[in-house]
Amino acid sequence: MRMEPGMARSRNGEAAAIAAAAPAPGDGAEQDADRERGALRRCLVTRTVRPKAELVRFVLSPAGEVTPDLAGRLPGRGYWVGAERRLIETAVKKHLFAKAAGQPVETPAELPALLARLLKARALERLGLARRAGAAVAGHDKVEAWLREGRAGLLLAASDGAPDGRRKLAALAGTLPVVACFTADELAAAFGRERVVHAALAAGRLATEFQAEVARLQGLLGHSESDGSDGP
Repeated sequence: MRMEPGMARSRNGEAAAIAAAAPAPGDGAEQDADRERGALRRCLVTRTVRPKAELVRFVLSPAGEVTPDLAGRLPGRGYWVGAERRLIETAVKKHLFAKAAGQPVETPAELPALLARLLKARALERLGLARRAGAAVAGHDKVEAWLREGRAGLLLAASDGAPDGRRKLAALAGTLPVVACFTADELAAAFGRERVVHAALAAGRLATEFQAEVARLQGLLGHSESDGSDGP
């Protein structure tokens, strides 16, 4: 087994990371810490204490591989890093996972890119849940109606959609967050229909959770995708 950055097991690493994104029993010690300190964790790179929603948790698999735990629920010791591409890259480059664990570890190949894919899939899954719960609509006319009725809490615009249509709805949205980090095909998959250029989420818990996932995704993408608003 090689020290970081070991890149030989990328496929196995991605499979383990996808499995780790699913809900699992939490670590009792960390749950106790949550109650004592609130939902805060220390970033492995910057050593600053930040809300858990702004970080990504990692655990070591039984084989000693660094595994993302996006839900923050896998058992075992957690290693938290700010949800920013540069911080993940620094953690890998400086072997911080191995140093914190006090043992040799392996990291998946291209860990930041892997995390971006996993976070995008997780955000789109939440969008699908919102759609099935009746808390999201797609299509220009439906989105416009929600905006005029004040039902929308967040606007989505396909990154490859026509700029004119995006600007019109964004102007109608006012100060609502406008998220534009998904393609029309990606949005379509979440809504179970053909190409989706415009969508909206109702204000509420699902929209808040979706915004938190998008914020982490944007950090891994390395830039903001909020299309000129104070987006997540």
